[in-house]
Amino acid sequence: MALKNFGADINAVVFGAGGGLGGAFVEALAAEDAVARVHAVSRILPDVASAKVTGHACDPLDEAALERTVAAVTVDGPIHLAIIALGILHGDGIAPEKTWRQVDADVMARVLAINTIAPTLIAKHVLPALAKDRKTCLAALSARVGSIGDNRLGGWVSYRASKAALNMTIRTFAIELARVNPKAAFVGLHPGTVETGLSQPFRGGVPEGRLFTPERSVAGMLSVIDDADRVTSGRVFDYAGAEIPF
Repeated sequence: MALKNFGADINAVVFGAGGGLGGAFVEALAAEDAVARVHAVSRILPDVASAKVTGHACDPLDEAALERTVAAVTVDGPIHLAIIALGILHGDGIAPEKTWRQVDADVMARVLAINTIAPTLIAKHVLPALAKDRKTCLAALSARVGSIGDNRLGGWVSYRASKAALNMTIRTFAIELARVNPKAAFVGLHPGTVETGLSQPFRGGVPEGRLFTPERSVAGMLSVIDDADRVTSGRVFDYAGAEIPF
């Protein structure tokens, strides 16, 4: 049991449920006794394997679709836990840059759209729908390489920039959130290197014991979410609860 501080009858929603980590979040939440409903959201209507889970198809860059989805998620009441598990690192002509000479405007715009703009729009519509009478949390998947202070290797400029910008969205929205919903938190999460399609081409140098299954990473992140509060809101933590500097 990962969620001990939310109370019962949790209404949860996972955006990016079609991905490896998003799907693992859906499965983990559906297995929690305290969770009453899990809404699994992805661009293509996801398959569901539990009576607790309801699937929704939604393009996160389409605000009208987001409005409809949030309205459907809140039919039975406000949201208590929301997770944004969107992200792109490579694919369809997209690859992390090794040098500034490889920067391409169209590729960078696509990475920023998926990794920064889409989560920002989701947060715009989800934060007002969080319950105000109890602990609630919105969490978004960030990445350690989005830390400006921790950048010692260079490269991967589009991905780094997109996650650094997402971190600023989290910090900025958390400040406003504290004014209107003091019991809510908005945090960023670094999942570690996980056995998903996103990390597949980049696992060669991962130290032994540091390549995680989606289930292990999600369990750690849910523990961080369970501890999130007004004090930690607006900050970014890894799967083990260690804070990542901006």
